[in-house]
Amino acid sequence: MLAFSVWEALWVTFAAFLFIAVLMMMFSVIVDIFRNHEMSGWVKAIWLIFLIFFSLLTLLVYMIVHGKGMAERSAKEQVEAKESFDTYVRDVAGGGAASELEKAAAMHNSGKLDDAEYAALKAKILAN
Repeated sequence: MLAFSVWEALWVTFAAFLFIAVLMMMFSVIVDIFRNHEMSGWVKAIWLIFLIFFSLLTLLVYMIVHGKGMAERSAKEQVEAKESFDTYVRDVAGGGAASELEKAAAMHNSGKLDDAEYAALKAKILAN
């Protein structure tokens, strides 16, 4: 019968946590290596080779050397993804210039805007 003590269970849990943490760090570093456009292909290959053969040491060195750049690239990618998503939602929801022109035309046709106001509003919408 297999019997584990409480200390063995805690040790296995701690070891699993460390293993998963190291894997997550390794994947983050690999993604950052390919995301970094300042490195040449050879430098990227060398970092990857060292990551394969000397994982922990290379992870620590990479985090020390490129940690700030990693954070900046990650933040930049998140901002670009948010802007892209916001633009997509605006376009799908009909919040673009075409929708604004339709509203202005409807106001003009209903008599709420005269020709000069409509022309000024149309020029403003098209300028944006």
